[in-house]
Amino acid sequence: MPAFTFEKISPPVRGAPAATTPKKPRGLISQMMDRVAERRARRALRPAKGSGEKPLK
Repeated sequence: MPAFTFEKISPPVRGAPAATTPKKPRGLISQMMDRVAERRARRALRPAKGSGEKPLK
C-alpha cells in the first residue's frame, strides 16, 4: 500500500464567455507611427523614378 496518494483535481468549469473589454482609442503617437509606416510601405512598392518599370498594385 502506498504511503501517500494524489487526489485528482478537475479543472474549473467554464461558465459563460468572458465579457470583452472595450478597446481603448489609440494614442496620438501610435497613430502617427502607423501613418509613417503606411507611407513607407507604399513608397517601397513604387518603382524608382526613371527605371521604366510599371508600379506594382
